Amino acid sequence: MKNKIWLSSPHMGGEELKYIQEAFDTNWVAPLGPNVTNFEDDLKKYLNRDSNIAALSSGTAALHIALILSGVKREDEVICQSMTFSASANPIAYQGATPIFVDSEQDTWNMCPKYLEKAILDRISKGKKPKAIIVVHLYGMPAKMDVITEIAQKYGIILIEDAAEALGSKYKGQKCGTFGDFGILSFNGNKIITTSGGGALVCKTKEMKEKAIFLATQARDEAPHYQHSQIGYNYRMSNVLAGIGRGQMEVLDLHIELRRQMHQFYKELFNGIKGIKIFEEPNKDFFSNHWLSCVLIDKEVAGFSSEDLRLVLLNNNIESRPLWKPMHLQPVFKEVPYYGEKVAEELFNRGLCLPSGSNLTTQDRNRIESVIQDFISSRTN
Repeated sequence: MKNKIWLSSPHMGGEELKYIQEAFDTNWVAPLGPNVTNFEDDLKKYLNRDSNIAALSSGTAALHIALILSGVKREDEVICQSMTFSASANPIAYQGATPIFVDSEQDTWNMCPKYLEKAILDRISKGKKPKAIIVVHLYGMPAKMDVITEIAQKYGIILIEDAAEALGSKYKGQKCGTFGDFGILSFNGNKIITTSGGGALVCKTKEMKEKAIFLATQARDEAPHYQHSQIGYNYRMSNVLAGIGRGQMEVLDLHIELRRQMHQFYKELFNGIKGIKIFEEPNKDFFSNHWLSCVLIDKEVAGFSSEDLRLVLLNNNIESRPLWKPMHLQPVFKEVPYYGEKVAEELFNRGLCLPSGSNLTTQDRNRIESVIQDFISSRTN
């Protein structure tokens, strides 16, 4: 059996061990220290906005803290994009609140502004004005943040921007993660850069960053003894893992360029093949990091389905994956309200994520190309 080609595996840049060694040499093996501080500073500089960064244990933790800082409590409602990974929605349930799911639009696959406003107006009419909105930049593709921000401001609702998949992506020249009242980043092992496990909360003010860190370090009051006036969490990033992050920041732009090259590879591979559409930027307002390259397959035209292609790749030890199953179709959320049509559902039924890692070799690409071309040829002859 040939070596496995992964969908999106960790890609080290070479300098990570230097920062990890510093942590061990100075005995900063704790959820604070120079690597944490410097990693936060590196992210702040990269985002190129007046942002304040709190490095945390995961993107999920960052979203949970954002909801707490937004005042979300039990029996509140939070609007969330349906087409996303479950980590975008689960923290709503952590707070005892109810997610209100909204459909996607065709061109970005992200939250549809029309149904967002429809959901807000309907919830207000029922006496339940949403406390927050969670918009996601799916697979690195920016959402239409100008329209969504305008809607959030119009109704006075806090906007949380889930940019877990979109570090380095830009909308109208502005980095994703800096539009909302809060931004969420993820450094999970499959992301553009990784800290093994980790995430960050992007805050508008230093005060909010300090509140986030307070909550993320067990909410310990200022006292010589351990005193707690509110519930806290063990969500701070380790200084060792932050060392990995510092090394990864040095290759972030390179990783984005390599991911975009993978997108171009698939664009050329599927060029002219009927029934297959590659997911790409709608226009020049969008700059995607192309964290994952995705395609939609029309079975009636192509003669095969996305599942047919996935199984062929799997049989050749090449990992691919269906698009996220929409949250409103998940058994755990089957009773919650949903606003939209069937755009997200159709994307799920027809879509496939293809191997996209920045560490894929020419040999890997040749193998992917050969398997896909042989399969398409066998189905069309």
